[in-house]
Amino acid sequence: MLYYALMFLVVAIIAGVLGFGGIAGTSAGIAQILFFLFLALLVISLVMNFFRKV
Repeated sequence: MLYYALMFLVVAIIAGVLGFGGIAGTSAGIAQILFFLFLALLVISLVMNFFRKV
């Protein structure tokens, strides 16, 4: 999932440099959503792992 977030970020940067504002904004938004989803799943996984060992 983090891979896809990074790929959308790269697409957003390239589209922004080339002047495609709509595509860049959409790609950046998708990358941001995927990144925060990845962080949430990481935190949930760490908490579940901590409680499993206790």
